[in-house]
Amino acid sequence: MLQQTTRERVSEHCLAILFREARTYYGWQPKPVSEEQLRELYELARMPPTSSNISPQRIVFVASKNAKERLRPGLKPGNVDKTMAAPVTAILGIDDRFFDHLELLAPHAVDKRAGYLSDPGLAARAAFRNATLQGAYLLMAARALGLDCGPMSGFLHDVVDAEFFPGGQVRSNFLINIGYGDPATVRTRAARFNFDDVCEIL
Repeated sequence: MLQQTTRERVSEHCLAILFREARTYYGWQPKPVSEEQLRELYELARMPPTSSNISPQRIVFVASKNAKERLRPGLKPGNVDKTMAAPVTAILGIDDRFFDHLELLAPHAVDKRAGYLSDPGLAARAAFRNATLQGAYLLMAARALGLDCGPMSGFLHDVVDAEFFPGGQVRSNFLINIGYGDPATVRTRAARFNFDDVCEIL
């Protein structure tokens, strides 16, 4: 049984790494990311919640030179150089048949499978929302492990899907370049909304 523990605020140093000083990187240091690091990254990123634990995200970590060349035709021109230079590019996919795994992942919700089968729109929304949430978890986990990220959506989904997700069950969502960023490639931070601009407390 899970024991209740006191939740403590993380340090200002941790908040800086995860949020305040975290940036999108467009260039990379020539420092590799190991398979062990990627496995540790996934072990962290798989733990936060999804709806009924459906966990629809699927990941291809593109790390080898050969795999990067397979990815190249699916990239839009402005994203080619930085992706080729990144130690790893994670292709984050969405499994549209996520509900086939409910018996394993969500035995408490296995009866929902029929509802997803009868309402493809409901299933698609659940898959997209939760896989995107898992993508954010992966990004934050990478930062927590001392890695830098460059998330992007500038690619040709049909080309990437045909190459890395053949069969049509899994479709690409977005990409994240992962490695050790080159600080010289960071852009000036853009504006953010203030609390009162976009939030209300009722």
